Amino acid sequence: MIPPLRRSFNAQFTAEKYRRFLATLDTGSGTHVKFRNCETPLFLPRPLFEKMEAYGQTLIHQLMTPGYLARSEETIPPEYRVPNQDPRPLFIQVDFGLTAALEPKLVEMQAFPSLYAYQPFLQRSYLESYEFDTTPDPSFENEFRQAVLGCHAPENVVLLEIDPSNQKTLPDFLLTGKMLGIKTVCITQIEKRGRRLFHQGVPIERIYNRVIVDELVRRKIPTPFDYRDDLDVEWAGHPNWYFRISKFSIPFLNHPSVPRTCFLADGAPDDLENWVLKPLYSFAGLGVVIGPSREDLARIADPSQYILQERIDFAPLVETPHGPTKAEIRMMYLWLDDLRAVTTIIRMGRGKMMGVDHNRDLEWVGASAAFIV
Repeated sequence: MIPPLRRSFNAQFTAEKYRRFLATLDTGSGTHVKFRNCETPLFLPRPLFEKMEAYGQTLIHQLMTPGYLARSEETIPPEYRVPNQDPRPLFIQVDFGLTAALEPKLVEMQAFPSLYAYQPFLQRSYLESYEFDTTPDPSFENEFRQAVLGCHAPENVVLLEIDPSNQKTLPDFLLTGKMLGIKTVCITQIEKRGRRLFHQGVPIERIYNRVIVDELVRRKIPTPFDYRDDLDVEWAGHPNWYFRISKFSIPFLNHPSVPRTCFLADGAPDDLENWVLKPLYSFAGLGVVIGPSREDLARIADPSQYILQERIDFAPLVETPHGPTKAEIRMMYLWLDDLRAVTTIIRMGRGKMMGVDHNRDLEWVGASAAFIV
């Protein structure tokens, strides 16, 4: 999208630099990175980044009104309604695709942490491996530290996940531990004593929550505490927000960046080929159907758990040796004193869907980082 930088990068690219880049990812994160990382970063014009940041802020604030918050209460399953909810979400992700006119269009949003430690590391790895000159944001680590630790010592804060050593996001967990000095703990390894939680005898005062309830339910994971318990613990990313700001939110938004969206339970349009079917709570494109058929809809047991979203023609704006490639841009917000986009996740793709799992047999696609210039 910045032609001189794109032409220069493509001209200087070599397979050896890419191999060095991948080796840097594995060595620096302390584990093999299992998902595909793209050969190239994205060079993102600052005015476009600022437009997406402002769009995301507007959308998030639309969901903080008393009317929407009252409506979103119904999204929290009673058995996973956690007490002492924070008045606002700490982590929010807003995903945009770009039209040919460089106009951002919303894909989805989620009040749940993403790869906050991995993305700055990925950005540095591009810099080191390809040897080009730009400077990452130096303020990120301090803000991330404040968000995760609060006022607690690292030994009393844990990153909580399900079977973390077998998650594809393990590199992010390890980098978070390296950056902040906290342990990554499986939820099944927690011990409850009265109103307190412990791990290996050490009290847990704050939880950086990476547990997705949908996965708990799907895998039938037993938990050593009840989410409804009034525990003496803080949440860095309170679990209720995962439900309250999600794909459920999109039909309530009113903004030029938001495609037409409706709940499947409210009926389906005639031109289904121009719509995308999405489950309310799923990650990595699980359950998404582009251009669903009437038979696809008929197989859904609970239509209230799905939305239909107008299909937008996202433009292939990134020139690569394998042809023009699309970029989906995740704006990653922290809401401390101010609501601010602190980093991005980029997904490059040439298929119908942008997730790394949907582009695995292609080159010059996959996870990437943005340089704002």
